[in-house]
Amino acid sequence: MAGAFLNLAAAVSISSADGAVLGACLALAIATLLFIFYIQPDASDLAPHRSQLDQLMERRDAIYDNLRDLRFEFRSGKYSEGDFNTMKTSLENEAALVLTEIEQVTESQVRRARGVRPVETERGQR
Repeated sequence: MAGAFLNLAAAVSISSADGAVLGACLALAIATLLFIFYIQPDASDLAPHRSQLDQLMERRDAIYDNLRDLRFEFRSGKYSEGDFNTMKTSLENEAALVLTEIEQVTESQVRRARGVRPVETERGQR
């Protein structure tokens, strides 16, 4: 019986290199579990930060893409000339509104960025 125990101990023996790899795997598994279950991301990290200007420019690009697609589909014969002109006018009007909004947003940002400095008097008072 003692011989069987020695054979089992010899079969289970782990070399130092294998022990290091096993320890590294165990540490990695523990770190992964801690990260998954205990570290909570900040809500602001999950939400995209898009300004009003970014949203307007994205909308402008989408309208331009729609106009380009509309022209292609008209040339390929998908739309009649009357339908094409109606849809084109609608998209152009929408683009004009978006461009006006972009201009208003950029003007307000420029005005806020520059600011107004107080004028100094002869005595150095403001």
